[in-house]
Amino acid sequence: MRLAVDGRLAGPGPGTHGGPQAGRRPCAPVRVAPSPGIRSRSAAVCQCSAGGISGVGSPAPPSQPSPADTTGALTDLSANPLEEAFATSTGLVDAVQQDEAEIDFLGESTEGNLHLHLVDSLRKGKVGVINVFGMQQLDDIYDLPLAKLKAATQSVLDVLDVPESFPDGNPQRAIYCSRTLNLRSIKAIGYDMDYTLIHYDVNAWEGRAYEYGLETLRQQGVPVDGLRFDPDLVIRGLIMDKEFGNLIKVDRFGLVKRAMHGTRMLNWQEIRELYGREVVNLRNEGRWVFLNTLFSVSEAVMYMQLVDRLDLGMFQVGTGNISYQALYGMVSKALYRTHVEGKLKAEIIQAPERYVELDPEMAQTLLDQRDSGKQLLLITNSDYEYTNKMMSFAYDPFLPSGMRWRDLFDMVIVMARKPDFFNYNMSLYEVVTPDGLMRPVLGACKGGLYCGGSARMVEKALGVEGDDLLYVGDHIYTDAALAKINFRWRTALVIRELELEIDALARGRPHRDALKELMMKKELIGDVFNQLRLSRQRWVHGHTANASFEDEEGINETLAQLLMVMEHLDDRIGPALERDGEHFNKRWGYLSRAGLNDKSQLNRQIEKYADIYTSRVSNFLRYTPYSYFRSPSQSLAHDRNLTRYYERTYVKKQQQAAAAAAAVAAAAGGVGVVAGDGGGNGTHSSSSNGSSSNAFSVSIHVGSNGYNPYDPNDPDSDPEHEQDVV
Repeated sequence: MRLAVDGRLAGPGPGTHGGPQAGRRPCAPVRVAPSPGIRSRSAAVCQCSAGGISGVGSPAPPSQPSPADTTGALTDLSANPLEEAFATSTGLVDAVQQDEAEIDFLGESTEGNLHLHLVDSLRKGKVGVINVFGMQQLDDIYDLPLAKLKAATQSVLDVLDVPESFPDGNPQRAIYCSRTLNLRSIKAIGYDMDYTLIHYDVNAWEGRAYEYGLETLRQQGVPVDGLRFDPDLVIRGLIMDKEFGNLIKVDRFGLVKRAMHGTRMLNWQEIRELYGREVVNLRNEGRWVFLNTLFSVSEAVMYMQLVDRLDLGMFQVGTGNISYQALYGMVSKALYRTHVEGKLKAEIIQAPERYVELDPEMAQTLLDQRDSGKQLLLITNSDYEYTNKMMSFAYDPFLPSGMRWRDLFDMVIVMARKPDFFNYNMSLYEVVTPDGLMRPVLGACKGGLYCGGSARMVEKALGVEGDDLLYVGDHIYTDAALAKINFRWRTALVIRELELEIDALARGRPHRDALKELMMKKELIGDVFNQLRLSRQRWVHGHTANASFEDEEGINETLAQLLMVMEHLDDRIGPALERDGEHFNKRWGYLSRAGLNDKSQLNRQIEKYADIYTSRVSNFLRYTPYSYFRSPSQSLAHDRNLTRYYERTYVKKQQQAAAAAAAVAAAAGGVGVVAGDGGGNGTHSSSSNGSSSNAFSVSIHVGSNGYNPYDPNDPDSDPEHEQDVV
């Protein structure tokens, strides 16, 4: 594959084929027979103890492929990173090793980056020839227009059949960065399974869990007849208040913004009376339960419905009154039994197609990461039988012929007992038979299948620690927070609802713009009202002799009318604020927002504990295992709306200085200057002797030096700075 000067692919090289048709992208990898190298990487028998049963304790030894099987076989480049080294006319390219790594200007390690060692002639200062993206010299990159470079790079990606990246591509499949992360320097990637590597139909899974929970409560005499699972009743990120029987949504400061008692939404006044300015402290687990995973949906729905029945006096369980706290305990135990007794998972194993949403791109994503040299781990709280059935169903059909899901991973840990896995050094067992028979071992090593253990054991077995490891999961606390706090692992959160959230944000943009316009109108009128009120106060107390207040009756009438206008605006702002986010959930609004302009507690937790977050693991496929994720510019309260200030302060001064310089030059050299935009508009004027000249002209425009002016008709015209003023 060769690049033309303009950045297009110059055509296939010898022995290659052209890329797929534009716009088409294969859903699943082509089935090819694996080479012995693939199996050998994950087939290493654990040396810590005797090898387990073939296919359980470690993958089965590779069979020798026939000549036909090896055609187009994958090779295990990850076994030897030096295989990525290659020579060019410019110099030698190889990967930066650990002992060579440095810290870049964003604070990330350069380990895993490719490095170019220039040939002697270039090191001595001779200029090399650049023949890519229309550039001929290295310095050309500084003057190359960004739009031209973007078009040139996309032309290459089109030939490679790679879709556009966000923001030009699909934002629902983007990976979002809270903290800069160099994926090239990551040596190992660990994955949770449920709702991470395996995604379930939430309504099917949680609906069935709900039914099992109801049956358990019915046997205890709880009045559950007639209840139905309502998945729209709750969303992830809400908080159950076990003291009042409420479900609440709080902002990043812990202040309650929306609340529901039972299944009835509370109004502003009720929320204020109940919570006032109380700050919700999630550390108080005796009162608050944070719904930070989709597994919490069925529990929350059941609890809120039963709160209604408790308020109606329908409970006749035991003696005495049941508190909201006690009711939550009953619901929680009922759902816990559903999971512990394995009824639900046994049913899912028998018909996984009813519950699992297949993603054919997941297998290729893990293959790419594995073949790039990264060690892959599976760390799940599920048991081995369930894990094996689910992973086989979701991955084996999309892997190259002869591969199974176990071949993807350097280590598999089932029944990990997270969060204890990240808190304690627990006993470790090796799974040695297909039916899950285990034996104790002293330590873990690559290629093994284990039960229990700890994060510290994983680090020791794989030879990695701290930010060498990225852990990917769906649970903010057990997957992200503890891994980051206790071990400094880098973290990624999978939030499937993010796809619906992004679509809802786009659909709700007209409503939000209209709401912000109403708020702006109130802000403008309110500013005048407050200034008049203050002036009247000073006049009444004799602190001013403002002549405009001689007509006190007229001023009072103006204040009253302005007050009426603001109250009239409130009549529309209040209901509009309640409808904000209705495209995501009519009761609770957006997942990531609380109120008009603030972030939800869930979004705050994501920013705090997840370096990156996305809607599904297969989104890594577009970004490659070599991506460098850079966190975007963070808008602060004091760096908003600076465009106008910049224009009237600094651009105006530049224009005045340019005009003065032009006048001096004109006086000294007899050159006339056209009056215009600050002393020059890029054109020349006639000199005093009638001849034309362009010896001096100045043109200063907002937008020079890369400054992006704000266009009020284009809400995305100033992406670095938030333009909202409400």
